[in-house]
Amino acid sequence: MAFATPARYTLPAIILHWLMAVLIFAALAMGLTMVDMRISPDKLKLYSWHKWIGVTVFILAALRLWWRLLQSPPAPLSMPLWQRRAAGVTHVLLYVLFFAVPVSGWLFSSAKGFPTVYLGLVPLPDLLQKNDDLAVVIKQIHLIASYSMGALVGLHVLAALKHQFINKDGLMRRMLPGHT
Repeated sequence: MAFATPARYTLPAIILHWLMAVLIFAALAMGLTMVDMRISPDKLKLYSWHKWIGVTVFILAALRLWWRLLQSPPAPLSMPLWQRRAAGVTHVLLYVLFFAVPVSGWLFSSAKGFPTVYLGLVPLPDLLQKNDDLAVVIKQIHLIASYSMGALVGLHVLAALKHQFINKDGLMRRMLPGHT
């Protein structure tokens, strides 16, 4: 079967991929750090930055999904069917989590009665009325979704490294900027 697709991802897809990767790692690191901190100005600053990153990831995910719907990805490499299917399922789950994690964080902030003000400038509407009981449930959803994203990102990185150093099949070169 012939594929009418490029040999590598487009520059916008590459930029969105790596920008989101950096932001997701930062948000996960901040989230893990801030929850154990005592209340302080530094903790409140981390919460604000964490929210800003979450909103940015949501926006970039929407752009990325829109771009992905417009542009065909490179043809799949020759690999066993189970690996192609696992990669496909992983990518779909990552896209779901790109939206679920920020939205659940926003819902949690709303339920706790904490406003979300993007970049300290743009107040976002509360999605829920203040409800501490509901906030407990939403916090758990946010944590599970965040840990799931961390696990899937880890799996994604390990698979990419396997292709780079064991298979040596050029898969990573398709997503690295500046490579042909």
